[in-house]
Amino acid sequence: MRILALVPGGIGEQILFFPTLEDLKTQYPNALIDVIVEPRAKIAYRVCPHVHEVLMFDYQDRNGLADYLNLLGMIRDREYDVAFTLDKRWTLGLLFWLNGIPLSIGYQTSTAWFLSNPVPQKTEQYTAYMYHDLIQGLGIQTPCPPLKIAVPKDDISWAEGEQKRLLLQESGYILLYGGFGESYPVPQWSNIINNMQQKQPSIPIVLLQWAGNEAWVKMVQESCPNLKVIKPSGVGRLAAMIAGANLMVCTDSTPLQLAVAVGTYTVALFGQTKATKRLPPSQDKYIGIQSATYNLGDIQATTVLEKIWRS
Repeated sequence: MRILALVPGGIGEQILFFPTLEDLKTQYPNALIDVIVEPRAKIAYRVCPHVHEVLMFDYQDRNGLADYLNLLGMIRDREYDVAFTLDKRWTLGLLFWLNGIPLSIGYQTSTAWFLSNPVPQKTEQYTAYMYHDLIQGLGIQTPCPPLKIAVPKDDISWAEGEQKRLLLQESGYILLYGGFGESYPVPQWSNIINNMQQKQPSIPIVLLQWAGNEAWVKMVQESCPNLKVIKPSGVGRLAAMIAGANLMVCTDSTPLQLAVAVGTYTVALFGQTKATKRLPPSQDKYIGIQSATYNLGDIQATTVLEKIWRS
């Protein structure tokens, strides 16, 4: 059996889809599972053992007829038996129909004309659960597995080397990630850092530089000198560094999803995005702080510190 999944979105969205891929592999252990993702998200599959082939299509681009014909050919060449799509555009369902894929599964919409087995979309739940609902289109009613990843040994070795270089091995460390989109004010980060250094002076605080947040790292370093910085060059190395941390404090991001996947205690700040959609329910290890105004900057440092010391 060959199974295809069309998964738009960045690295974080791919990680949230990993439990669905895992369950598909459990239900059909001999199946070959391929995904079609955006170029920016391909690196996510370094830490996913369930996928046979990662193909690329830029869902966000202004795709013309030639782009869809190329996608049509890519799908046709592999003769899939089952296809899933997280993208609700009717044109992708049409591609499945034109390819003669026996089972095509996506979310129920008013334009899901070409899907053989549409599934209701429950948007208010944890996103990994919402994605996992799609396998109900195959008559599967199993619970959604937790997020898990498989970090390659050479990435673990790299992280161990960095921990040794930064003198982190004996004391452990706290990892901070401020992201690069919706930002939490640097003065608030400074308050958090100063308080943590006063209460736990023996535990190093490490800034995570990843995916375009160099400006944030520079501003925090200027405000709080002598902080350590880690710059992992891939998802596996990033995950390995997060796995070694005692605690991570971050905004909604790829590092957050990796922290959940590796089981690191995490305090996550949310503005416009709902915490209930990005964190698994009934999990004390992952604490979400939701801005009451949906403005990330309105979360007080004292609120964050209360959650940190509770964790």
